[in-house]
Amino acid sequence: MSTTSQKHRDFVGEPMGDKEVTALSGIGEILGKKLEQQGFDKAYVVLGQFLLLKKDTEMFTDWLKDASGANSRQAGTCAQCLKEWCDAFL
Repeated sequence: MSTTSQKHRDFVGEPMGDKEVTALSGIGEILGKKLEQQGFDKAYVVLGQFLLLKKDTEMFTDWLKDASGANSRQAGTCAQCLKEWCDAFL
């Protein structure tokens, strides 16, 4: 089983609030800027997309790769982060 990063644990461990998109595990500065240019400037906006895709991690990772140029690892990390956040707070 893979271990999660501190960034992942921090995000999943508390309410989302008004966090920047770069607070999401798997999303760094470059991917964050690409997402911001498309209107996904906050973590909750990306969460909205995840929920629109009915929490389907495969569809979300495909969307994130298309939208930001994320690789499979980055997209999968972000999807897992959002899934765990949803499991904890929804």
